[in-house]
Amino acid sequence: MHNAGAETPADLPDIDGKLRFLRSHATHGCEAGAVQWIETHMSWVAIAGDRVLKMKKPVRFPFLDFTTLEARERNCREELRLNRRLAPDVYLRLVALVWHDGALRLVPEERLPAPGTIVDWLVEMRRLPAREMLDVRIAEGRVDPADVDALAATLAAFYRRAPRTTMSAAGWLARLRREHDVTVRVLSMPGFASLGAARPLDRLSTALDAHDDALRRRVEEGHVVEGHGDLRPEHVCLLDRPIVIDCLEFDEELRQVDPIDELAFLGLECAVAGAEWIGPRLLEKVGEALDAPAPPPLVALYTANRAALRARLAAAHLLDDAPRTPQRWLPQAQRYLRRMAAALDALDTLDAGKT
Repeated sequence: MHNAGAETPADLPDIDGKLRFLRSHATHGCEAGAVQWIETHMSWVAIAGDRVLKMKKPVRFPFLDFTTLEARERNCREELRLNRRLAPDVYLRLVALVWHDGALRLVPEERLPAPGTIVDWLVEMRRLPAREMLDVRIAEGRVDPADVDALAATLAAFYRRAPRTTMSAAGWLARLRREHDVTVRVLSMPGFASLGAARPLDRLSTALDAHDDALRRRVEEGHVVEGHGDLRPEHVCLLDRPIVIDCLEFDEELRQVDPIDELAFLGLECAVAGAEWIGPRLLEKVGEALDAPAPPPLVALYTANRAALRARLAAAHLLDDAPRTPQRWLPQAQRYLRRMAAALDALDTLDAGKT
């Protein structure tokens, strides 16, 4: 899966050399031990002082391929462009990692061309205060209605100006179905039998069929937009003007979303974190701002669908060659499956009330 250094000649630094350089306090002009290092599936992140630098891993997954320098540069540019929609003062610039005279250095894009060979690209960001991230504020009980209302205003403005999807209704619905089919396939693996996912997933499949017309109208009436794609509490910073970071930059199709779906997802994640009230208020306030109230059955359906996806993603960690914290993932998948069942129960009640 990893193809570290595949495109670099022998006289250029390998991945280990790049990482040693980025982890060094001297690189960032700070004291020893002052560099915070974070590793994700797709990136390495160095945090020092008020600056964050993110470098893509040269990895290949079914949904992306970063094994070439050109692909990593292209993705960095997309990350910068797309995240400036909701965080213009956070995503600062691209930085080239340059090899010259046997040494690495960081060169901001505006200072290029420069002597040497570009061996990688990084995104430079302004560091946000960790205590103001929504997940932290929820954990510490420091979110109030005014915070949610301010976030709703920010997101409503974003959705109002977002480009409408170019996908057909049939194409958008087919994508939802493909995602559901992948979820069923993963959670049906023998190793996940203890989750008991078959019946709730059957219920979700039936619900998607039953609400096909309502979902189709969301596209036909112009509600589906190019959104954020990964709207979670850890990506929201509650400053005086709320900031949203880390959009899903690597797949344009997955950013084609119904705002109700994205907001239901954020509401689900807030509820899992212990703040059940945030999602309903957020949906209400965004609906008021857009003059388009969220239909409760759609909220319930999207919540169930997102919970199923999160259960699948949790369980899928155990399919990695060396999963981190393996004891965590099945209980987390089970929690999301319970959320899915509760949302489907609510949907059944709403549907019964219409008959």
